[in-house]
Amino acid sequence: MREFIVEADGGSRGNPGPAGYGSVVIDAATGQTLAEAAEYIGVATNNVAEYRGLVAGLRAAHELDPTATVHVRMDSKLVIEQMSGRWKIKHPDMKPLAFEASKVFPASRVTYEWIPREQNKHADRLANEAMDAGKRGEQWSASGSTAELEAADARAARAVAEPTPAGPPGDAAAGAARARAALADGRADTAPSATSAKSEAPAAAKAAKAEADVRAARTVAAPSTGWGPADMGAPATFVLLRHGETPLTPQKRFSGSGGTDPSLSDVGREQAERVGAALARRGTVQAVVASPLTRTRETAGIVAAHLGLDVTVDDGLRETDFGAWEGLTFGEVRERYADDLNAWLADPEARPTGDGESFAATATRIAATRDKLVAAYAGRTVLLVSHVTPIKTFVRLALGAPPESLFRMELSAASLSAVAYYADGNASVRLFNDTSHLRP
Repeated sequence: MREFIVEADGGSRGNPGPAGYGSVVIDAATGQTLAEAAEYIGVATNNVAEYRGLVAGLRAAHELDPTATVHVRMDSKLVIEQMSGRWKIKHPDMKPLAFEASKVFPASRVTYEWIPREQNKHADRLANEAMDAGKRGEQWSASGSTAELEAADARAARAVAEPTPAGPPGDAAAGAARARAALADGRADTAPSATSAKSEAPAAAKAAKAEADVRAARTVAAPSTGWGPADMGAPATFVLLRHGETPLTPQKRFSGSGGTDPSLSDVGREQAERVGAALARRGTVQAVVASPLTRTRETAGIVAAHLGLDVTVDDGLRETDFGAWEGLTFGEVRERYADDLNAWLADPEARPTGDGESFAATATRIAATRDKLVAAYAGRTVLLVSHVTPIKTFVRLALGAPPESLFRMELSAASLSAVAYYADGNASVRLFNDTSHLRP
């Protein structure tokens, strides 16, 4: 059975504003571009444009081969999670588009994957070309498109610029880098072919070499089907530490990144000392990265002193901003902002009162931070000192659990959790909410 990759994107200059989408269909075996689609759609929101791009990409794939399997890649977390069935679709403008997308191919033959924006350059460029054409009072034309050439150049440049990480034989990051390079070479070296008027590959030998390289890369990067990915090399292992107690912790008050930024209490500092001593005895942590908030930096500093390591600060690990709820208990929020709280509990896109950060936005931030740190610490064990929502989100994403699972996890102050990430993209949750080190 033939396999296609559909990459899609949409944009709106104003949200809502002048909008357009772009889609590209790629042969999964060779990396060859088979079809492109783009359209200016008038005034619409980003999400509507993204869904329109998805529908157009699936239809283009269906025209090529209605019996194929399709792997959709988009940088819209909303669309990917909704089409995967993990998030509910409530917006009236998106429900019919999602239904339309679901009917192009049988659900059993379509899979969805979120990718960072920089990996979706081809579709993004097509969407921008469509919006540029609309600004001129025209529709997008394939004959004037440079999206594929620019995307190929970007992939090739990224493959050349990205250093192969050093490490022992079988190092996970090194294998992943080789796979990415081979995939990029295959996509860049293979001549384009689209539904518009693009020619076939001009050199059969060159195409054959590209196909061989891509197939080899996909063999390296294919998901493991056994009990353990022993052949994938050492994983990047994140030991996830929630900070120690602050004066707000025992009172169970909302304490995010938009509040008073409290320091550790005496109890919290003692908890951090116990964590540091326990991790020093284990001797496995090779680096320490912390959220920029005071309570996490204090916790990380105490632990790092036991380990003889420096602390690196990463803003991506900060807690969710709870807006006007900062410093309030759950009961107080229920009394003052009942409707907003109910919406927040029911919908990951809902923001806390006062334009706080939604769980969906937090998940997008954490996924990007995870990908960056996995690449930076491949094959190593790193302590990430963070907060309740980010740590639960790391675990949720690793398990592929729905957003509502965040409300079903208990995470104690100064607790340890752990997730390992392998070169094939798989994750393994190894520990959750361990507080044994806090016992006398």
